[in-house]
Amino acid sequence: MPNNSGTTEQLALALDIDRVFAAPRELVWRLWSDPEHLVRWHGPKGCALSQCEQDFRVGGSWRRTMTAGPGHAHVIFGEFIEVDKPCRLSFTYTNERDGFETIVTMDFLEQPDGTTRMLFRQTPFISREERDGHGRGWNSSFDLLTSYIALVDLDGGPKGRPRIDGVAEDFAAAKERHQQEMKEKANELRHTVSRGVRR
Repeated sequence: MPNNSGTTEQLALALDIDRVFAAPRELVWRLWSDPEHLVRWHGPKGCALSQCEQDFRVGGSWRRTMTAGPGHAHVIFGEFIEVDKPCRLSFTYTNERDGFETIVTMDFLEQPDGTTRMLFRQTPFISREERDGHGRGWNSSFDLLTSYIALVDLDGGPKGRPRIDGVAEDFAAAKERHQQEMKEKANELRHTVSRGVRR
């Protein structure tokens, strides 16, 4: 269970993020729970996961290594506190470099238009600078999640290759290219059929 002896000031520091994703919450939940999906979007732009392990249950552990290139490894790990599918996820979060433990809690709220609102909270932090750095990192990662969501559907498995360059936008661009190619093929087929009819 969480155990943190931060100062009063550290315990008062919190990061709150409110994001809406264009997907049903069952899908958003899956993208958090399945390592095969996580390696395709998780981590700020410019980083990728070279390691992603998790035992997705209350009391289960998780561990990820983010890398921005050769010689760089940023290890984070923790334990799942609450796993209430598909409504709420909470876990401890520790940076290996400083050993300071925070707690992340996310509520996934189903919206009337079929989107999912995610209320994210992480606390406490060693300093305001550390909190703000996490804010930039998480928001960058959630931008990549938004791009990845454009590729997947509720019944489908992971799409594309795991990120190696930290650019999930490549997935969305690949999807657009594929859709354009399919339109062009459909147009060619229509022209071929119409020429055959005229003959």
